[in-house]
Amino acid sequence: MGFFEKLKQGMNKTKKSFDEKINNVFSSFRKVDEEFLDELEEILIMSDIGMDTSIKIIENLRGRIKKEKIQDEEDVKQALREEMKKILDVTDINLHLNTKPSVILVVGVNGVGKTTSIGKIANRLAKDGKKVVVAAADTFRAAAVEQLEIWANRAGADIVKRDEGIDPASVVFDAIKITKEKNADILIVDTAGRLHNKKYLMDELSKIQKVINKEMQEADKEVLLVLDGTTGQNAISQVKAFKEETDITGLVLTKLDGTAKGGVVIGIVEENKIPVKFIGIGEQIDDMEVFNSDEFVKAII
Repeated sequence: MGFFEKLKQGMNKTKKSFDEKINNVFSSFRKVDEEFLDELEEILIMSDIGMDTSIKIIENLRGRIKKEKIQDEEDVKQALREEMKKILDVTDINLHLNTKPSVILVVGVNGVGKTTSIGKIANRLAKDGKKVVVAAADTFRAAAVEQLEIWANRAGADIVKRDEGIDPASVVFDAIKITKEKNADILIVDTAGRLHNKKYLMDELSKIQKVINKEMQEADKEVLLVLDGTTGQNAISQVKAFKEETDITGLVLTKLDGTAKGGVVIGIVEENKIPVKFIGIGEQIDDMEVFNSDEFVKAII
């Protein structure tokens, strides 16, 4: 199954919710007037895109309708897709890992699918011929290391782990050493995610980053924030919390197949100017795809 088919299936709940609301507006469609645009704006807000982003999309749409004299229903939908795509394409979605070794630091709150995402990304990189080492630096959550080990083994990646409760930064230090010894291409670092104990969590993250910056000074670095699509607007506050502590270079979206709140992606990218780099749809190790904005907006509308 291709990415678009997977995405269409995975985004089915979001699409259904979106389509129902949009079709209601278009069912009484006579002409593109202010009343019609107001209703459309309300739907975008209700679809978790967010107030400011929805207003911006409709404002741009209004300008295009005037300029291009758009009157046809399908043309309005196409223009709406294009305005959403413009937001999603605001920055570069590629992974920049050109040095050997390079490092990917993976952050996010517990339960968003961090461990699974690491396994899937490691698998993609291994398929591209990269030698991958995974650092199990979430040393406080029971079973986190075992879970990561299962995924690393499935992806054919080496794992560096230590006893539960050990200092996460020391695990990263050891993992960097092993990455260099093995002449590996990429080190992926898992981190803890207890936001309710924010200060402690962020202190640990800061220590890990210091070790990486010191020991891998010249290396290319990606910081990927994993977000659970089902959390809707709550995901926006998670981005804010992690942005305060680290330079996030990309987002990984998970569990979009279980939610009607997929529209939140557009609001997050618009507010933070951080690109979506990967999208997880499904439970299998191959169910992690490079984000494609064109297919994403088509899957919603």
